[in-house]
Amino acid sequence: MVSTGATAGQAAGQTDGHSAPEPDHVTSRGRAPGLGRRIAATVLTDIGPLRAYPAYRRMWAGETVSAVGSMITTTTVPLQVYDITRSSFAVGLTGLVALVPLVVFGMFGGAISDAVDRRRLALVTSSGLAAVSVGLFALALVDLHTIWPLFALVAAQSALISVDQPARRSMTPNLVPLRELPVATALAQIGWNTALTAGPLLAGVAVAASGYTLAYGMDVVTFGAALYALARLPSMPPTGGGTRADIASVLDGLRFLRGQPIVLMTFAIDIVAMVFGMPRALFPELAGTQFGGGTQTAGLLYAAVAAGALAGAVVGGWFGRIRRHGLAVVIAVIIWGTSIAGFGLVHNLAAGVLLLATAGAADMVSAVFRNSMLNVATPDAMRGRLQGVFIVVVAGGPRLGDLEAGTAAALVSPMFSVVSGGLACVAGAALLAAAVPSFIRYDSQDAITAAESREVVREPDERPH
Repeated sequence: MVSTGATAGQAAGQTDGHSAPEPDHVTSRGRAPGLGRRIAATVLTDIGPLRAYPAYRRMWAGETVSAVGSMITTTTVPLQVYDITRSSFAVGLTGLVALVPLVVFGMFGGAISDAVDRRRLALVTSSGLAAVSVGLFALALVDLHTIWPLFALVAAQSALISVDQPARRSMTPNLVPLRELPVATALAQIGWNTALTAGPLLAGVAVAASGYTLAYGMDVVTFGAALYALARLPSMPPTGGGTRADIASVLDGLRFLRGQPIVLMTFAIDIVAMVFGMPRALFPELAGTQFGGGTQTAGLLYAAVAAGALAGAVVGGWFGRIRRHGLAVVIAVIIWGTSIAGFGLVHNLAAGVLLLATAGAADMVSAVFRNSMLNVATPDAMRGRLQGVFIVVVAGGPRLGDLEAGTAAALVSPMFSVVSGGLACVAGAALLAAAVPSFIRYDSQDAITAAESREVVREPDERPH
């Protein structure tokens, strides 16, 4: 059993993972910390897991750098599709193209990650994703004015992600103790949302300056960081020897999920938020029609959601003190939907960016607590399969949202699509909370205590490197 008596910040002060931490009121020099330091410790997200667990730090750093490149591509593809077709529906169709392989391969991706060494699997899938980015770069070089080759590469990318992400997400509970998962998840959100902020901005600037070739080329280069970080991680064979990656294994995961109403609710409420309240497919069109800009304005809209999420994650020192995770998720999703509806009504770019940033901060809070609830509820031997379902929901929901937003915009108007989607998100969250009251009552400390008595988890690598 992993020792969870010390916080991440305390563990950071240990040299071998076993020496006793200093009392909270004493610094390494024997003096009480100043007021500013105490306020920072209360407000800012604890970076202790990055100091205390080198393997987690390496994974975090590599994924953050690589994610910047991935978000450059994620932003560039819809810009290129809109440039070729001048159609928000075609941009929304890109989401459907990505969704189909994600759903088909997502469940098996999780089963595979419960059957083999997760580190080795992530190395293989990351190499495949790098090859896809090279393909996008090559298409941009030849300057093809057709969307079908783009769609083919997006589908291949989605299939690889459906295997890659369950393996990666299943690693974290083996790199930090269960009680530090909310903090580790918040740190992951900081890295991811740094990429979500920087990637779209860099994409908008790169496309405006030198076209699509430069944008895709930047993504190719960043894959080196992810591959290096994975190569430095310890091996992570499945607990108990693993299971066969077949249909029976997938069905075992679904049967386990059926008996977990709290986990099911984390999936359901995120689907509602992303399907109805995700207007990103409309950003290229809204940049020109509603805000009077071009690709750089579109990049700013894409980045605004992530910038808000990043700001929320940085000041997430309170995450570890929240026990009612389900209630926090419901409140966050309602704030997300309200902010999106407001965004659809404004024509001032600064106001629109502020509303999207507010939505992003709320979505980040929801993501931190939903992911923590999932990892605590799931045994390690089943974690890959449940993370496979998680990826289908988290990545598939926004892609369905792209299709829904693009279709509603084509049938009525972009404003109607955004506003009605945000209001539907609010209504859906309220209805789900009323239908499953145990979700609101969820207590994280009780759940963690039950999980710690359920199984022995691997000791994280705490040696300072």
